[in-house]
Amino acid sequence: MYLIVGLGNPGHRYQLTRHNIGFIVVDALLLHFDSRPTEQFKSVVAKVKDGDLDVILAKPQTYMNLSGEAVQALVAYYKVPLENLLVIHDDIDQPFGQLRFQKNRGPGGHNGIRDIHEKLGTPDYARLKIGIGRPTNPHVPIEDFVLQNFSPDEEKSLSELIQQAGDAALTFVESGFQRAQNEYNSPRSKDGS
Repeated sequence: MYLIVGLGNPGHRYQLTRHNIGFIVVDALLLHFDSRPTEQFKSVVAKVKDGDLDVILAKPQTYMNLSGEAVQALVAYYKVPLENLLVIHDDIDQPFGQLRFQKNRGPGGHNGIRDIHEKLGTPDYARLKIGIGRPTNPHVPIEDFVLQNFSPDEEKSLSELIQQAGDAALTFVESGFQRAQNEYNSPRSKDGS
C-alpha cells in the first residue's frame, strides 16, 4: 500500500494558490485514475490501482499547519510503511517549477511538514518538493506570497509542471525513491532531456 499526500488548504479561497500545489497535483492524479474521492480521517481520500499496486491519494482538510493529524491517521489506518509514504508540497527555496525528492531533512520553515514530522515522530519519509520561488518584491511577506495565486507567467507552464509532478509521484510508487530522485532531482530542459 502506498500513500500519496498533497498538502494545501481547503476552500475555494485557497484553491489555486502557490501553497496548494500539493492539492493541485493530487487533483490531477484523481483525474488520471478517474477516481471519485470520499472524506475520511479529516482528508479527501481515494483508493486507486496503479497496475497491481494499491495507492491512496489524499488531501488533508485540516488546513496546512495541522497536516500531520490527517497523515498520521491515514498511515495508521492503512498500515502504510513510511517508505511508501510520499508528501507533495510547495517549496519557496527552489525556483518555480523545479522538482526535488527528499527525505530525512528538516521542515525548512514549512509548517505543514513540521506538523507531519512531529505527528509521525520522524522525518524519514519521502517528500516531493515543488519549487514556487520567492517573491520578487522583498517587501511581500512569505506568508502572503504563498497564499497568492500563481502569476500569469507561472500559469503558462503550470499544467506542464503538474503533469511532471504527477509523473514523478507515480515513478516513486512504481520504481522507488532512489529512481525517482535520480530521474527528477536534476534540473531538466524544457524538452524533458
